[in-house]
Amino acid sequence: MSSVIDTRITRKFKIAIALTAITLVAEVAGGFWTNSLALMSDAAHVFLDLFALILSLAAVKLATLPASDRHTFGFHRSEVFASFINGLTVFLMALGILYEAWGRFAAPQAVKSLPMLIIAVIGLVMNLLAAKALHGHSHDDLNVRSAFLHVVGDAAASVGVIVGGIIMYFTRWYLLDTLISVGIGLLILAGAGRVLRESVHILMEGTPRGLELNEVADAIRSVEGVQDVHHLNIWTVCSHILSLSVHLDIDTGNEGRRTTMLHAIEHLLAERFRITHTTIQMECATCMNGPVIKELNHQPRITCDHLH
Repeated sequence: MSSVIDTRITRKFKIAIALTAITLVAEVAGGFWTNSLALMSDAAHVFLDLFALILSLAAVKLATLPASDRHTFGFHRSEVFASFINGLTVFLMALGILYEAWGRFAAPQAVKSLPMLIIAVIGLVMNLLAAKALHGHSHDDLNVRSAFLHVVGDAAASVGVIVGGIIMYFTRWYLLDTLISVGIGLLILAGAGRVLRESVHILMEGTPRGLELNEVADAIRSVEGVQDVHHLNIWTVCSHILSLSVHLDIDTGNEGRRTTMLHAIEHLLAERFRITHTTIQMECATCMNGPVIKELNHQPRITCDHLH
């Protein structure tokens, strides 16, 4: 059943990617043809979201690849590296758009508003079709929901370009094209900045956003038989896989219940915090306690050459 659902989701993603790619090509070509910076800005926004859709599809594919002795976590982390590169690229593109807009404020340029309007309408239709393709799975899959929201954001930007095209067609107020491009450029900067911030946070093994370390520790302590928690680490493998390692002090009288306690803790972590990859070490209550957060000592790697 799971494989059938994955196949359906994959097909929906491919449809959305194809429609978004058509939008990107149309808006880039149309932007050069009509001399519309607003269309080019929207194309950059579409590029950001096209990459997000490709990453979402890649996440589904990567989840099926087996781990190996060289990559014990599989290839899930490649999604994060791709996000970082994408965010950096689009961030630079947005700066280029804002730089061009600054020049056009001083010397506004004429825009072919009617072709611009037609191309923006085509882009809106493509975005709506892509959103329709993803909507069916957006309520029960976080990955699909994220992609769906990206496409909806594209549709909203297209509406802004359409409204601008209508106004320019009747008023010849071409400065509006520059104003729209600035708005979309700032929107892209915010989106790219968020992607960069989240990807760097994951690469730095930061605590997953939305999780409070002390809240997780308190939840584990609430399990019967657990005396205390120390050496707790929580990190993100990729956007949908959270990992945890922890040492637990348990009552000496509960040593025979370790399996039951372990299952209770794993169920709690999965249901309440979506932490599904855990390493839990249980120790008797007479063991030496340590800090809740484990400190790592940065030691140089010793090789045979160092021993001689």
